[in-house]
Parts: sequence; structure tokens; C-alpha cells
Amino acid sequence: MYPEKIALTQTVQKGGCAAKVAATTLRRILQQVSFPAAHSALMVDGRYFDDAAIYKINEQTALVQTLDFFTPIVDTPRLFGEIAAANAISDVYAMGGRPVTAMGILAFPLTTLPEHVIVDVLQGASNKIAEAGANFVGGHSIDDDTLKFGLSVTGLVNPQQVWTNAGAQPGDHLILTKALGTGTLTAGIKRQQLQEEDIMEALDSMTAINNAIDCLSPDSLAAIHAATDITGFGFSGHAMQLANASNVTLSITANNLPRFGKTFYCLENNFLTKAHRTNAEYTTPHINDAKLDALHKLLIHDPQTSGGLLLSVAPEVSRSMLQVLRTRFKSAVIVGTVHPRQDKAVQFE
Repeated sequence: MYPEKIALTQTVQKGGCAAKVAATTLRRILQQVSFPAAHSALMVDGRYFDDAAIYKINEQTALVQTLDFFTPIVDTPRLFGEIAAANAISDVYAMGGRPVTAMGILAFPLTTLPEHVIVDVLQGASNKIAEAGANFVGGHSIDDDTLKFGLSVTGLVNPQQVWTNAGAQPGDHLILTKALGTGTLTAGIKRQQLQEEDIMEALDSMTAINNAIDCLSPDSLAAIHAATDITGFGFSGHAMQLANASNVTLSITANNLPRFGKTFYCLENNFLTKAHRTNAEYTTPHINDAKLDALHKLLIHDPQTSGGLLLSVAPEVSRSMLQVLRTRFKSAVIVGTVHPRQDKAVQFE
């Protein structure tokens, strides 16, 4: 359709959620900032590194607010827009809410990339926002040296039905809805060792919105005690944050962790990102991974973009819930259990 094909991943140094500021660095920075006192209506803030903020409007309605943006993780502009939108919208679903509006955050190099690139990025995002039943209502753009795109998303949730990362209970089963490996697979694209058609399984996963709510019954939704989505801090980082926020220990069966077909191949070939190292540094003092082989140690730290939901679920409904979730998330699996707090936040078996 266009005379030239531009490989977006070659225009930036790092892409997707692997471009996040390292968690240890971010925590150090935030500890030096004085934030205003929380309003009485603020139900969830950034204290526990949850996925979004929750602000109570009345007894029936609360706002879910989040934003996410990053540099290109794939080469095709429309696909980048779809992934960026699905990734941002996921934070609303991870809080038990439904997205209602989205605003674009765009930095675009006007002198080096043709206009059709950003048209395709925005169209991909618009399509994904529509799929989620939300409205694309505007945004803000700047002329910058490299392409960056994402969304600020507002959702709605009943204040009595909010999911946070602080509610996991001993005895719960842990369900992960998507496979792992987007960090190493897209690193292979960045290194020009793989093409997009080589990782279609992962691309389909990254563009899939994390709407688990509409396929579950009210009773099943009530049995979800805690939730988070797995993104740039890897499975290890987000599981650790959930365990710490809930004051529990997660026991994870590493062989149960779902992964894409080429994930171990890419890890074996050292298709790694800076986030593999910083995620390990962030979590090592708080997890026990002594029983893991080298590949699984890399897998748990792999930075995910538009990864799956990690759900802490009452054990009596976990298997029936899993059957339903698999109608939408084919890789969904029970990966572990929740226990009273021990020395470490996460124990890998």
C-alpha cells in the first residue's frame, strides 16, 4: 500500500514494557517525592504499585484511572497501535472495571517518519478501543525524536467489586490467563533474528484484550480475591508485588507457567532486554528461585507487554472458572497457590 516499509523497532533503542524505568529506580525516585494527602474518596492509589487508581464517586460507582505508553515493540504500525491500546486497557480490567473512555498519548518524529505511520498506529488503537466498548475521545501529541504511543484510560467499577493486588487469601489458587515470553520474542525482532510472522502466537496474545469479566458469572467474579496484570516487571515482579500487598506468600509451580512456542529458543539464544536484569535485581531479595533451572529463571523475569491477568481465586471455584476462562484465553492455567506469609514473597517450585 505504501512505497516503503519501515521497521519501527529499528527506530528506537528499546520497546514495549521493557522500556519501563527499572522498578528499583522508580521506587527510589518516588520515595523522594512528597505527595498530597489522599482524598477520603480515594480507594486505591500508587502505594502498592497496583494497576490503576480507584476513586469512589458514590455507593454504586467508582472511577478507574490509568495510563500507559511506550516505544514500538513491533515493526507494523497498526499492530503497534493495537498492542499499545490492549496493554493500557488491561489495567482497567485488572481492577475489575470496564473501560469507558480513552485518550491518546503520542510523541511522533514528524521529520523522519511519514504521516501514514501514525495514521495506522491510531487506527489500530481505535479498533481495539472499540472492541473493548470504550470511546476514543482525544489526547495530546508532541513532535519528538522517537515514536511513543499509549493511552490514558478511564473505567467504571462498583466500589464493592473492586479487585486490587492486596486481597489474596491463604488457600487461594492462582490463575494466569496468558503465556509468557513477549519480552524475549520481541527482542528477537529487535535484533532482526525473527520476523513478526515467526511470533504470531505472541502477537495474537498481545492484541487480545484482558476482558475476563464478561465471560464470568457474578458468583465467579466475587470469588476473585486479588488481581494484577503481568507487564514490564515480569511475572516475578508483579507476583511479588501482589504477595507483598496481600501479606502472603505465593507458591508457584514453574513448570505450569505457560509460555509461547519459541520462548525458550529465544532465551537460549540470549535474546534479552535490560529489563531481564533489572527485574531480577528488583525481585531477588524477595523470592526463592533456587529450584529453577537457568531458562525458567530468565522466564520469570521476562518483561511482558500486554501480558495476562494473574488472579487469586477461591479454591472451590478455581477449576470451573478456569474452564470458562479458557474459552477466551486458551493458555489460561492454574500456576500456584497462596499461603500465609513466610520469609519470601514468592516461592518457585
